[in-house]
Amino acid sequence: MPTGPELISPRSQRVSAARRLARRSFRGKERLFLAEGPQAVREAAAHRVGGEPALVELFATVDAAERYADIVGEARDAGARLHLADDDVIADISTTVTPQGLVGICRFLDTPFEEIVAARPKLVAVLAHVRDPGNAGTVLRCADAAGADAVVLTDASVDLYNPKSVRASVGSLFHLPVAVGVPVEQAVQGLRDAGVRILAADGAGEDDLDDELDKGTMGGPTAWVFGNEAWGLPAETRALADAVVRVPIHGKAESLNLATAAAVCLYASARAQRARRARS
Repeated sequence: MPTGPELISPRSQRVSAARRLARRSFRGKERLFLAEGPQAVREAAAHRVGGEPALVELFATVDAAERYADIVGEARDAGARLHLADDDVIADISTTVTPQGLVGICRFLDTPFEEIVAARPKLVAVLAHVRDPGNAGTVLRCADAAGADAVVLTDASVDLYNPKSVRASVGSLFHLPVAVGVPVEQAVQGLRDAGVRILAADGAGEDDLDDELDKGTMGGPTAWVFGNEAWGLPAETRALADAVVRVPIHGKAESLNLATAAAVCLYASARAQRARRARS
């Protein structure tokens, strides 16, 4: 390994190309995105897209390359091109206030929606009208933790590859299939045709999550549709669902934020499904 930076100037052509990936238009054109920090880079190094390694290039400070030598080794084993760089270069590429010294360039990961429904998923999170990238990444992380089979981002939702979304997913982006740009009507109909019950999560829902659990209606294949952070789900989207379900508020809190509500709903379904499998 070289002992000093090989990319001295932030004006380097490779650095400029990496920096442009912070913009959605360039990400879409190149079908590449940034993954920052050791966890994301490790997951990218282990992941493959269509038989190709997800991680294409890795920028690392000398200190980070030594501190995370195992991750750098995994990146090299995956065929990623390594660029040792000084702190100014990493700061120029990074979209965080305090970079951790590792920034990867990765291939797009999204899965065609048709492949997701063909796999007959049992638990799916559908992000309809979710505009905050941090929330999108956090819900994706919750879906991964709950054991969901897939996540769908509708065409009205934020870009999956926004750097804030990628960071908020904390590597979960690489763990489960994610479809992007799917019209909500298509998402609902496709999942319903695959035998999945559609539940819309809404604070003003007619049905109570506790009641749904008590009735034993949540043990089958389920897709939860989550709406906008500020105004929830529009009436036309709620009308597409088999039921509109609210998370009960037993204390004095005015409401739950999107990611918290998503975690509650997804874990409730996961538990109900495990219980049904145990009885069968």
